Parts: sequence; structure tokens; C-alpha cells
Amino acid sequence: MAKTVSEQFVEILAAAGVKRIYGIVGDSLNGLTDAIRRQGKIEWIHVRHEEVAAFAAGAEAHLTGELAVCAGSCGPGNLHLINGLFDCHRSRVPVLAIAAQIPSAEIGSGYFQETHPERLFQECSHYCDLVASASQMPRALEVAIREAVGKRGVSVLVLPGDVALQPAAAAPAAKLLGLLPPAPVITPTKNNLDRLAALLNGDSRVTILCGSGCQGAHDELLALGARLKAPMVHALRGKEHVEWENPYDVGMTGLIGFSSGYYAMRDCDVLLMLGTDFPYRQFYPEGNAVRIAQVDLRPENIGRRVPVDLGVVGDVRATLTALLPLLKQKRDGKHLSQAQQHYAKSRRELDDLAKGTSGKRLIHPQQIAKALSDQAAADAIFTCDVGLPTVWAARYLAMNGKRRLLGSFWHGSMANAMAQAIGAQAVYPGRQVISLSGDGGFTMLMGDFISLTQLKLPVKVVVFNNGTLGFIELEQKSTGFLEFGTEFNNPNFAAMAKAMGIYGVRLEDPADVEPGIAAALAHDGPVLIDAVVNRTELAMPPSITLEMAKGFTLYMVKAIMSGRGDEIIDLAKTNLWR
Repeated sequence: MAKTVSEQFVEILAAAGVKRIYGIVGDSLNGLTDAIRRQGKIEWIHVRHEEVAAFAAGAEAHLTGELAVCAGSCGPGNLHLINGLFDCHRSRVPVLAIAAQIPSAEIGSGYFQETHPERLFQECSHYCDLVASASQMPRALEVAIREAVGKRGVSVLVLPGDVALQPAAAAPAAKLLGLLPPAPVITPTKNNLDRLAALLNGDSRVTILCGSGCQGAHDELLALGARLKAPMVHALRGKEHVEWENPYDVGMTGLIGFSSGYYAMRDCDVLLMLGTDFPYRQFYPEGNAVRIAQVDLRPENIGRRVPVDLGVVGDVRATLTALLPLLKQKRDGKHLSQAQQHYAKSRRELDDLAKGTSGKRLIHPQQIAKALSDQAAADAIFTCDVGLPTVWAARYLAMNGKRRLLGSFWHGSMANAMAQAIGAQAVYPGRQVISLSGDGGFTMLMGDFISLTQLKLPVKVVVFNNGTLGFIELEQKSTGFLEFGTEFNNPNFAAMAKAMGIYGVRLEDPADVEPGIAAALAHDGPVLIDAVVNRTELAMPPSITLEMAKGFTLYMVKAIMSGRGDEIIDLAKTNLWR
């Protein structure tokens, strides 16, 4: 029998190194899924919600740097992919989405489940097109793969079910180096390197802000810190690449960061931004007193958050390798020493909040996060939901160069953590994968918790069960609003897990945290840790800004006037107002 378009499609994916596809089957996908079944080289990862498929594919792409694939059937099936694909695209990870389509003869007729994915997915992709014929498919798929890998983002290929079953057109076999050309290494021109060196070689105090673009440049960063006697502040996406074994790292900046990181950036003469697009303008130095240089691989990132005095286009590692010989050794370490002392104080304050009192039925979420960090494997992969789980992950998970940290750090979607953990565990079945889930995020896509047993994925899901959309509630309070619409009436998640045949641990007493987490991490299989934590934990940095303080004051006045003064007492009992 002649080869079909679906069989040709699967052959090209295999040639590109694709090992698995995440999705849910459907009639419009039957040709493709049957070709996958018969070929036997690509694994079909059967999830229960297509949004999970997209998040899982994004996690695989993040961890491996290679192309990952997800698929959805026509209409609602592929529409469910869109939120996860937005996250993949904004996180700049290479993902191909296969969006099946209704029969091609029915397109435009208002047919059952008809949508137009080639329009819907344009905003979250570099490439999005409809395969209208067998002769078009091979080249369209190869273009989609090169766009996703070369531009680091999403490609969407829309494939009608009837086209997938057509006889394939003759086409040369895909060649790997043509399909996946190696990424270039971009080094700045000598003139730009000389300008950057001149800016850094003066007597000025230099602070370095590091982002995810610093991946693979750890040795060069340490050499730069030593040469400039410069403290390093990391953005959240730079955490896993920067903070480990780095005496120059002085913490994270931003609302969920450390005061030490904030002041190291404000109290300097020169700020050097390396591979970061940190978006929060209020945390940058104000005025013209601080000169700013920015190094980034993408020209469009330079100067869009804060005005810069010098923009340098280049790969961070290659740029630093070429720059270091041009830099003079600074002798004055006072700026660095002050920042290090401030960081040590901030670190002590945060660690004090992670201590539990035996017998006291109030678990601080910080204690859960620190216990996980202390007991997790040296090469553990952590995922964290948006909101308070991200706060605790950022402040308490210790990176070491082998551990990885994933989250929806740009798109900011709920329900990402467990879904990303599925992709992480699928690609690394022998590594420990831990999902730090909020009760809101976990319950939003809770159906795929059952997938852990079906797929035999030993993910450890930690649910911070505080009965509320915690970060939203905190935002309401900090801006003077009474909390509204945030409360959850949660079940016993550990008991629910046991009913599904999954090991469940419920933590309600601080004394049980360490042994409970130890038992969960040692279990050979999926686990749910139901951590009942304090709802009124104040997650703001130790030094709260004046505007936030005004907001909390207004909140307290409104709460008392509404007869809810007990809540103010609960806040005081957490001992966080000191």
C-alpha cells in the first residue's frame, strides 16, 4: 500500500528526534495516531486534558532544549492546547503543536466543531499554517520544525483528518542537519566589547543582574564577579543557572525577591544586565545616576524595560569570554561586601520563617519548601505553580547546578506545575520530580493527577493546602481590599489520593513535616503530600514598601469595621509583623 500523509508525517518527526507526543486522541487524529502506533518509534503520552499536553511538552523542551510535540483533535480538542502553548511560546521553548482539523471539504461551512486554528494560534506561535494537500505537507512540517527550533518558540501545523489519510506525495527524506541546523553563537563586535569594558573598568560600583540567558555561563559569571568585585542579583528565571556555589550572588529581586537583591541594584553606579528581560520597572534604578549596560541575544529585548546607556547583542557566555581579557582587576570590595552582608541577613530572616514548632497546629509553608529542598535528590526537578508556590520555590529551593526549576514564569498561568511535572518525569523517568502545587492550581487540572498512575510516573505532588487563592488574597489585602472570591472548601487531598491508589500523606502538624516528606520522597511511585498550611502567611519581602503598608492599614481598618477583627489577630499570630 502507498504511504499515507500521516506515515510520512511521523517519519519526519522521528528524523527530527521526537520521542513522544502528548495529547488526547480523537477522530480527526485517527490517521496520525494509528501511524504512530504502527511505527513504534514515538510514544503517545495519553493525558486527560490537552492543556496538560501543552504544558508537559513545554517542560520537556525546557529541560532538553530539543523539540517537543503535543496534539489536539479538531475544534475543542486543539483549543484546549492554547493556554499551555502561550506559556511555551513566552518561555521560548521549541514546541510543535499538531492541531487536527475537520474534513477539508467542510471548512467554511459552519460544520460541527469547526474552528480556524491557523488564525487562533497566530499570537502564540512563530509559524502557524494549514496543510491543505498531501504535496504541501512535507515542506510545511519541515518549516514548522525549523521555526520552532531556530526561533525558540511554538509552531502550529493544522492538519485536516482527511488530508492525513491521503496518499503521501513523493518527497526526499529529511536530513537531520538541514532539518535541525545548529544554533549560532553570537559574539559582539570588538567596538562594542571595548565600549562595555570601558564602562566597567572605571572606579564605579558595579552590580550585575542575571537572567535565564546566563544558562551555561556559570564559570564565566564567577570570573566576572571576581574581576569586578560585583554583587550578582538574579531574576527568577536566572535562579537555576546563577545562585549555586556563587559567592557573588546576593539574592533575587522583585516583589517575591530579597531586599538584598533590590538594594544591590539600586545602590550602584553601573548596572550590567546579562541575559535578562526582567519586566518590573519599579525595581530598576531611577533617574540617570546609574548607568546601565544590557547584554542580550535578542536585540528587541534591549532597552524595553529601562533606558540603557549601552546595548550589546550577543550570547552571554561568548560575550563574557571575549570581555574578560579586557577588564581590569578591581581592588575595592566594599560594595560587594555590603551586599553580601545584607544578603546574609535577609537569608537568615527568611530561614527563621521556615522553622516549625512541634505540637503547634500551624504549618508555615516556608517549612514545607525548605524541607523539600533539604531532602530532595541532588538532581531533582522542581515545578511550581504561579502564586505562593512560586514565592516559596524562589526563596527556599536551593539550586546546585544539577537541579532544575520550571514554572509559568512569563505567562503566569495557574495549574502549570503538575502538568509540567508529567513532561519532566516522562523525559527523565529515573529522576526525582516534585511539583509544588497550590490548591487552586492543583484542583484546576486535577483530572490529570490520575494520569500519574496510568502512565506510571512517580511524580511527588505537594499541595500547599491553605484553602484560598493565597497570592490573590494577599494582593487584595495589600491594596486595601477585603478578600473576595478567593476561598476554597477543599477535601482531604491525601484521602482522595488513596482512593485513586496513590500514596497520600497529610501534614497538619509542624512536627510531622520532616518525617512525612522523607517518607513521601522515598516512596517508589506517585505521591500526594497534602500540606495544610497557614492561610494568613504574609509573603511580602521583609521590608514592605510604603504603598503596601498603606494598603494593609486600609485593609485592617475595613476588616475591623466589617466585624472581622479576628483576622487581624490571626495575622499578628503569624509573628510576621515584626
